[in-house]
Amino acid sequence: MSTEAPRRVIVGITGATGTVFGIKLLRAVRDLGLESHLVVSRAGQLTRAYETDMSAEELRGLADHAYAPGDIAAPIASGSFKTIGMVIAPCSMRTLGEVAHGVTSGLMSRAADVVLKERRRLVLLVRETPLHAGHLKSMLAVTEMGGIIAPPVPAFYMRPRDIDDMVRHTVGRTLDLFDLDSGDFPRWAPASRTGPTRRSPISESADPGDVEDPDDLEGIIGVKSQKSVTGAEHRHAAGRKYLPGLALPSHPKAHRPGSRSD
Repeated sequence: MSTEAPRRVIVGITGATGTVFGIKLLRAVRDLGLESHLVVSRAGQLTRAYETDMSAEELRGLADHAYAPGDIAAPIASGSFKTIGMVIAPCSMRTLGEVAHGVTSGLMSRAADVVLKERRRLVLLVRETPLHAGHLKSMLAVTEMGGIIAPPVPAFYMRPRDIDDMVRHTVGRTLDLFDLDSGDFPRWAPASRTGPTRRSPISESADPGDVEDPDDLEGIIGVKSQKSVTGAEHRHAAGRKYLPGLALPSHPKAHRPGSRSD
């Protein structure tokens, strides 16, 4: 006779900046009724102290179970311990490199390696910029093994009011990858852009109805069209202004310096 195992998720927090992502993720997992298993690297504890007012004990208290980074005998180090997967938020380049090359020097990378070998979901919120070729190759390697690289990139179409809005959006989209709905962030609603009162998400100053062609770059950013210029010519001019490195063919009516859209 089998009994249904609790839905478990592993949360890793490394020393990359962005401890708040891990904290918010733990709270969201708790609100969803999942059993959380936490591992924080030594560098992760240092970053926690720099970036938050939360103590190590308080951070551990957000999880149902917490383990030391060197505890390779922890349940999450074994594939026989069933989970729905693991999120490392934030994920440092060192941890990314270890996961990409199967180096299991501690519980963090071992747990991630187990998740990959058991064909479970692994999501890494890699936090670094700019990136060199080694970083990109490591991301590709993890992706080829079945992991998901999900950098915490903010979305501005929801018009965030503060950092918390952006963090909640990132955490919510991360949980989406596990088919879990946090219900804690606004989702994109295309219907809100239709009709005569549509406004540009970038420019509050654009008049309703100014944008008739959705491919009109100048219209999208809130610049009014000149009646004598067609939509195609507008796109040509806008491409020169906002994409200066883009090679476009010349046009007799293309944008000229000193014109209204400068």
